[in-house]
Amino acid sequence: MRAIFWFRSDLRLHDHPGLVAAAEADELLLIFLWPRQRPWCNTQGLGEQRERFITESLLALHEDLQPLGQKLLVLQGSPELVIPDLVRDYSIDAVHASQCAGSYETRALRVLRERLDVPVLEHAGNTLFDAADVAALCPELPESFSPFRRKVEKHLHPASPSRDLPQLPPPPAVSFHQIPRTPIKPPLGLPLRGGSSAGQRRLGQFLESGAVRQYKDTRNCLDPLEGSSTLSPWLSLGSISAREVAAAVREHEAKQGANESTYWLVFELLWREYFFYRALRDGVALFRHGGRAGAVSRCTFEPRNFARWCAGDTNFPLINALMHQLVSTGWMSNRGRQIAASCLVHDLGIDWRYGAAFFEKHLIDYDVGSNYGNWQYIAGVGADPRGGRAFNIEKQTAQYDPDGVFTAKWDGNRPKQPMYVTDAADWPITPTTP
Repeated sequence: MRAIFWFRSDLRLHDHPGLVAAAEADELLLIFLWPRQRPWCNTQGLGEQRERFITESLLALHEDLQPLGQKLLVLQGSPELVIPDLVRDYSIDAVHASQCAGSYETRALRVLRERLDVPVLEHAGNTLFDAADVAALCPELPESFSPFRRKVEKHLHPASPSRDLPQLPPPPAVSFHQIPRTPIKPPLGLPLRGGSSAGQRRLGQFLESGAVRQYKDTRNCLDPLEGSSTLSPWLSLGSISAREVAAAVREHEAKQGANESTYWLVFELLWREYFFYRALRDGVALFRHGGRAGAVSRCTFEPRNFARWCAGDTNFPLINALMHQLVSTGWMSNRGRQIAASCLVHDLGIDWRYGAAFFEKHLIDYDVGSNYGNWQYIAGVGADPRGGRAFNIEKQTAQYDPDGVFTAKWDGNRPKQPMYVTDAADWPITPTTP
């Protein structure tokens, strides 16, 4: 029996139920299809830091596979076209993949099931709870996070997942292509490398250094290395698992004691969990201006203002610094993302989806559910029961960059220029829903 395992957002070998199931085959072809960002909301392609981090993660996975007698086949193209060709050319008997949120990801498996005469099997994704457990605990997924958290968190009892590598059958006779190395280097201000080993080292460092014990107080620092766990890039690609992180926190609490900060890291994992299942439920509504409820709001698309926001050339020094940081490093703190999103939506009056697409292009920790879910939250068409969050930029600057150190570091002090004001009713721009 020959099988394909299609890696998606699960670039690891440990704590991997889908890979274990696929390994029961006699021969196993391991593939990854390079992500494509279709032209959407004035953006296209991947930012260089996001592309670098993905490439490093693939190279690391390929190296981890070699001692097991396996290789990774990295291909370009639509899964609906590429995978049927592989099934035909190599007489594949089953296709395996882990569950991913997002309408494209869900649609791809549905189309494969329609086109193929072999089973297409979907396994548990990189989540704290299996889909069946969430369905049992929350038959109707709540519209906001807090009711979801109250229903599920008391059932979270993560056991430490095994880090033993699975026994993998050999691949079929396939011509494997060398994965090209990227010439792009990680930025000096955020030297994060892709791959499971790098993610596990960062997790251990964050816990063993005691930084986790101040996490609640430091997580909103605009400089990531001053307070953030910075685990999200590896979580987004599945190089480390959410269960692994939660179990490591519990082990730390058992040895060092729990406090509000150790709880808060798990709390953030629950937010990630909520956005995952919300993306599954909402489907294409995740990309609609009014969200699942079809909320109506006045907005515009003033291309000059949007271009200035993307380039960090606005009249708001903190926003400029945040956008320069994003493009240069592929990263922005959680607080920074909220401030930058609020500026685009509430100060410039621009459709939130343009900002979400720009973040998708550049973030090394891009995750479809968390990214679009958080933008909906700020815009008031998603999980926020208060109907949106508008941040006072001057107040946020005074609180998070009172001495202007961050703004100066990222060259935020640009000369002020006229911003263009347009009546939103004159600009009924509605991007095509993907």
